[in-house]
Amino acid sequence: MSLKKRTQSYDYLTLSLLLALLVLGWLMIYASEYTIDEAYSPFSLATNAGKQLLWVGLSAFVFFLVQIMDARFWRTFAYPLYFLGLLLLVLVLIFGSEIKGATSWFTFGGFSFQPSEYMKFATALALAAYLSYFKTNLNEASSRWVAIGIFSLPVLLILLQPDAGSALVFLSFFLVLFREGLNPLWYLLVAVLAALVIFSLIFESKVVITFLGISGIALLTFAIRNRLPWIFSGLLVAVIAVILMIESFYLYGFLLMGLYLLLLSVILLRNRKEQWPSILWPAMIVMSLISFGTDFAFNHFLEAHQQDRINVWLKPEECDPRGSLYNVLQSKMAIGSGGFSGKGYLKGTMTQFNYVPEQSTDFIFCTIGEEWGFLGSTLIIVLFFGLILRITIIAERARVPFDRHYAYALAGILFVHVMINLGMTMGLVPIIGIPLPFISYGGSSLLIFSLMMAVLLKMDRERSA
Repeated sequence: MSLKKRTQSYDYLTLSLLLALLVLGWLMIYASEYTIDEAYSPFSLATNAGKQLLWVGLSAFVFFLVQIMDARFWRTFAYPLYFLGLLLLVLVLIFGSEIKGATSWFTFGGFSFQPSEYMKFATALALAAYLSYFKTNLNEASSRWVAIGIFSLPVLLILLQPDAGSALVFLSFFLVLFREGLNPLWYLLVAVLAALVIFSLIFESKVVITFLGISGIALLTFAIRNRLPWIFSGLLVAVIAVILMIESFYLYGFLLMGLYLLLLSVILLRNRKEQWPSILWPAMIVMSLISFGTDFAFNHFLEAHQQDRINVWLKPEECDPRGSLYNVLQSKMAIGSGGFSGKGYLKGTMTQFNYVPEQSTDFIFCTIGEEWGFLGSTLIIVLFFGLILRITIIAERARVPFDRHYAYALAGILFVHVMINLGMTMGLVPIIGIPLPFISYGGSSLLIFSLMMAVLLKMDRERSA
């Protein structure tokens, strides 16, 4: 069926949100370098502000170029652009430059380019193309695995660099699959497993196993008829198991809970409720293995600096405030010192004395918090989530499935970037080096996010009927 191209009115509201973020980002990059004693021109290419302005100009040119192209170009060449990205990820492992321990960059002159940023855009196109194919059905296992494979392959190549932060962003593509009908139980399962891994990183495996045993007892108890006496006996078993664990008699505690779970399982089987034990026992075994595996991997496979990042996130009381905990402490102090309305633009003392490392890139939100306070920080967050909301509105009014899939992919990428970056600065997530889109200093990120927005707005303007 042929598509008749129809030109719609341009979405100036979405464009305005984008321009606002770009302007505020450049102002904050300048502020992150500014000092009272050493004035400099914001247009000098010797400064981050000057270099970023050059990238803003290049991004504007690319944005304009996309607007005069036919939107169908991106649907036609989605797969070639995807394979080009894979090729770049392979080449960067061979010819790339190592920066901060990761071989993730091509460098030329005074500039650098990160292929993983381009790969986000290319993967969004490829996934949109595959989901738009008339034979794709996410209710079938083959379609699900192909869709997941499209964004898992770049993840594997990026982890070889290694760059766990950039690889994590690709999990945002699960948002597209959710919108297109992937069973929500998969997301619940992933959430439970993620919680188990985090729980296992905070507590020792014996604590996790005891918690799993008590949870299993509770589930089986409530599946039994005349459950009141079993509730009291289950509580007694749980209390004894906890006491044995505290007294370091772990084996006896595990044995007690195991025998009680076995008794409950036999009763349920006699009452023809075999589905409960048949689900619980495999689940507990798998979850116990995951707990032991998490603890083993943390202590034997992760490097010292990787362990420090996780401990800073989950066990800050065990970290050195002048070592691994320093960045997060300074970040929180900078944001908190801004108060309600901030110290004023270019008046951030912690920013000017460079207390916060990487304050023009990963930790630029600290500069916003210090100089603009709660009001300015809220403004930035509102602008970001306003932009994400506008993207989802564009997605829902799209008349071509490809455009809808692509829009949701972009919304997911932006959401993950914003949430992780803000979480890093406040110690809510590990420090994994993810920039704040349109705000952080970085040409690759700015260029690719501008390109993705340009393609979206062009698709929206040429909605087909």
